[in-house]
Amino acid sequence: MDFIELKAIPRTETGNGPARRLRMAGQIPAVLYGPGTEPVRLSVNTNDFDQALKKSGAGQLFLNLIIKNSETDTRSAMVMIKELQTHPVSRNFHHVDFYEIAMDRKVKVKVPVVTTGKSKGVELGGILQIIRRELEILCLPLKVPESIEIDITDLDMGDAIHIEDISLEGDIEFLYEENITIVTILSPKVEEEPEEEEEEEIEGEVAEGEEEAPETGEKE
Repeated sequence: MDFIELKAIPRTETGNGPARRLRMAGQIPAVLYGPGTEPVRLSVNTNDFDQALKKSGAGQLFLNLIIKNSETDTRSAMVMIKELQTHPVSRNFHHVDFYEIAMDRKVKVKVPVVTTGKSKGVELGGILQIIRRELEILCLPLKVPESIEIDITDLDMGDAIHIEDISLEGDIEFLYEENITIVTILSPKVEEEPEEEEEEEIEGEVAEGEEEAPETGEKE
């Protein structure tokens, strides 16, 4: 897996006012932290960060964060995005948390689920339902798969694939205690036609034992 390079610069001011000014200047407030390290306040260029997200595609994004303290002082850190906050209305980037990782230490990441093939159940009219579109795994940073492929060719109507049915190559672990369902083939619902009730024809009829009222010629 390639690490996308992203430049960052330290920041000293904190609070809503300075953060707002950074965003207006095309920067995103950020913080870098990790095990055994003090948090470092940073800012990254909005356009550069957006391009990095687009390059990553689906799945977990890993970055080689280049922190430029001065013209001569630069250091790099291998990081993953721990949290990305966006504005609830504009969806603009609001804040980024970077987590520094070690290449020899496993990390928890979420990987997208991809189905392959066409199941027998779907060909018979069933509906493919993906219960989990992402799965959380534990593995080394360089061993994170881009996706977890699930072959659904042999699934018939009513069949399902659970977490214990998936085998992963290499030293990768699923982080689930229960045998959860990943995908299933649902049977199509058959709509029953409502029974038509016979309407009683009462207009122009007089019940037995009753006399028809004489017409008076008066209307209400």
